[in-house]
Amino acid sequence: MDIVNVDHDRAAQFTDEVVELVYATGPSTYDYQFGSRTALDRLLGDSWLARGTLYGFDETMLALDGDDLLGIEIGFSGPEFDRRKKTLRPLWQPMLDDGVVTHDELAEIGRRSYLASYLNVVIPSSAYYIHALAVRPDRHRQGIGAALMKDAIERATDEGYRVVHLDVLSDNPAVKFYEAFGFEALAQTVAPIPHSHGVPMEQRMALELR
Repeated sequence: MDIVNVDHDRAAQFTDEVVELVYATGPSTYDYQFGSRTALDRLLGDSWLARGTLYGFDETMLALDGDDLLGIEIGFSGPEFDRRKKTLRPLWQPMLDDGVVTHDELAEIGRRSYLASYLNVVIPSSAYYIHALAVRPDRHRQGIGAALMKDAIERATDEGYRVVHLDVLSDNPAVKFYEAFGFEALAQTVAPIPHSHGVPMEQRMALELR
């Protein structure tokens, strides 16, 4: 198994698999915000192939066995989160043009995303932020997630970050995985309206680097 970053052309062959892996990190949140997979899958796929976006291939490490994608880790400097989130806006117009989403549906997605945004607390500039870490379900418990996490921690340390941050829904079994690496919960947040629609509490977890 290799943990690598790939160029645009090679990234394209993994688009569908990456979409599924990202969705798996927070199904209840994505379902609440988007209502269906149609618009979400298109947005994630287009973002994956666009450098500098929230889910862009340029800041993603892939666990690969040849051409077999096993898992991913998307991460970047904490302040990059808000900037990269804004880069998703231009991706909506082609989706409107193609009829993937209507103006009314887009307005509702925007409203729900705004309400759910309160789950995420501020990310300090000293933090490396793991936006998504996921492994294919059929390859769980084979050390792939641990290898991706160790790689992220080593890179963060080498690049001079003081801490690693991540957000995880409280009902996600990955909470125990992160705790095993020494991550501790700094904040637990509930967004009341999303919570009433099935979105659980979210935890901001952190690992101090030495």
